[in-house]
Amino acid sequence: MSAGQSPGASDRVLTYTRVIAAIILPFLGAAVVLLYLLPDDTDATFAWTIQPALTAMFLGCAYAGGIVFFVHVLRTDRWHRVKYGFPAVIVFASLLAVTTFLHWDRFHFGHISFYTWVTLYLTTPVLVLVAAARNWRADPGTLERRDYAIPRPARIAVALVGIVAFAFGLALFVAPAAFLDAWAWQLTPLTGRVVGAILTLPGMVNVWLLVDARWSAFRWIFQAQIASLVFIAGALVFASGDLAWRTPAGPAFVAGIAVSLVAFVGFYGYCERQSLAGESAVGEQLHPHDDQAEQH
Repeated sequence: MSAGQSPGASDRVLTYTRVIAAIILPFLGAAVVLLYLLPDDTDATFAWTIQPALTAMFLGCAYAGGIVFFVHVLRTDRWHRVKYGFPAVIVFASLLAVTTFLHWDRFHFGHISFYTWVTLYLTTPVLVLVAAARNWRADPGTLERRDYAIPRPARIAVALVGIVAFAFGLALFVAPAAFLDAWAWQLTPLTGRVVGAILTLPGMVNVWLLVDARWSAFRWIFQAQIASLVFIAGALVFASGDLAWRTPAGPAFVAGIAVSLVAFVGFYGYCERQSLAGESAVGEQLHPHDDQAEQH
């Protein structure tokens, strides 16, 4: 048995987990079309009217990243490669469920998209939580044959970025009114909470770098995060008129996304090169409770 492996740990994605991914994917695809490609038509096509268009596109960007993630859930044969994306989905979906009931009067009652939205956000947090709980212990905690143990300083740096994003997103969700006049584009209490929920996603992913050094456990999830950032960059170009350019917030947000995209792509590329070279940090503990890291 490899170091860190527990009895019965098979590192496989359970059928139930794959079924949940297959159910969610079509809804994510439809949401991307409605929000990212048709952001000006949400009054007629979506569960609630979203203005300005940049907010609709921003939500669509999160769903675009979700498509990349759940495609990997369907196609991968190893659970640990997608494991840490599930807590992020659970928190995001739960926050949107709460947002729905806090702003119930803003929704398009009777519209098919309304029923779809409510059904999804009442069920998705529970279904994904069950999938994560059933599959969680299947991870043996070992490096793959060609893997890379990310150095602790790099993991801490990336995790801190995520923690800041999570804290800011949670603050925006809890008290949106405090940010309405200082945001990079026009928000309402409802859209402020939605944007806050989106900002929690990288935090709920990156924080796991503090307890797991395996690049193989984050490669696919970082692909999803980079996809979201690419879509956000596109949204900032196509809906640039919605940005508050005359205030510091607008240019600062654009700069932040640009820096984040470059940093994430750079981090991804570096880890990929190290992984392909077959290098790993000998002696690095993969988990705090492990007695010894597997060496390659």
